[in-house]
Amino acid sequence: MKIGESFPGLSHSAMGMSVQRKKMNMIAENIANLDTTRTENGDPYKRKFLIISQSSADLNPQTTGLNPTLKMQGTDTAHITSFAPISNNSPFENNPGIRSEAEEDQSLGEVVYMPEHPDADESGYVQMSNVNVITEMVDMIAATRSYEANLTAFNASKQMAKDTLEI
Repeated sequence: MKIGESFPGLSHSAMGMSVQRKKMNMIAENIANLDTTRTENGDPYKRKFLIISQSSADLNPQTTGLNPTLKMQGTDTAHITSFAPISNNSPFENNPGIRSEAEEDQSLGEVVYMPEHPDADESGYVQMSNVNVITEMVDMIAATRSYEANLTAFNASKQMAKDTLEI
């Protein structure tokens, strides 16, 4: 979600809310498939989790807006020998942002003796999914709190922008 070039605080909070929303959707999918013992490929459902990353190339101070050097803007480049003009581009224009990808937990689920289950092996055991509802609920609470924190920061940035316009 691109908010605006003049309000990077809004953009950062919106990115954070977007990531947490994806995480909550994935957790909801895990909980919904808690008792799924056979997927399309014949295996039990594997718990999915979200990997969030940003490459070190994306942490370039020129693209993140975290440039510690002060650049002066002048009318004539001959006045200052190491003059570098200030760009009117957004500091986030070249930043591909935060990437998130779904990964599957490869750990095995619990093996339960249920000879009457249609997915039971010849010994009567069924391989269950590796989803733990307690872990998922804890992750859901953490994602909800993170979403709320980003929403609070978003609203604070929005209020600061409104107050600036009233000056």
